[in-house]
Amino acid sequence: MSTPTTPRPRFDLPDIDAFTQPYWDAAAEGQLLLRRCRACARAHHYPREFCPHCWSEDVEWEAASGRATLYTWSVVHRNDLPPFGTRTPYVAAVVDLAEGPRMMTEVVECAEADLAIGMELAVTFREEGGGGEGGESERAVAVAVFRPRT
Repeated sequence: MSTPTTPRPRFDLPDIDAFTQPYWDAAAEGQLLLRRCRACARAHHYPREFCPHCWSEDVEWEAASGRATLYTWSVVHRNDLPPFGTRTPYVAAVVDLAEGPRMMTEVVECAEADLAIGMELAVTFREEGGGGEGGESERAVAVAVFRPRT
């Protein structure tokens, strides 16, 4: 008699709710969305239901250009949380989006020696999940990462 296995938690997948669903739907189509405040006109990221600059609740979704510059990074050589351990080394980064906000992300398709503060980047999307464990199906999610802009 076999015992049922409990799926291990996934630390790399978002909790998607009704508010963030448009963000994840757009990502699945290859488009990065931001939130922009109608009161102060400033964009912000990560998505929130209010403006973190003026606290207005008059905010809307906006398509981002997908352009960014590298603000800072760290090359991660060891991470014991699944599934990150199988990805090492990887470049954890903070980028300045062309629209203004800073975003935590990962830089891909770039050798460590080629990384430079201020380098121009473009958004791309990596599919995560979709495999499921323990017989449960899990929805694939497109996650925004950045690569050098050519």
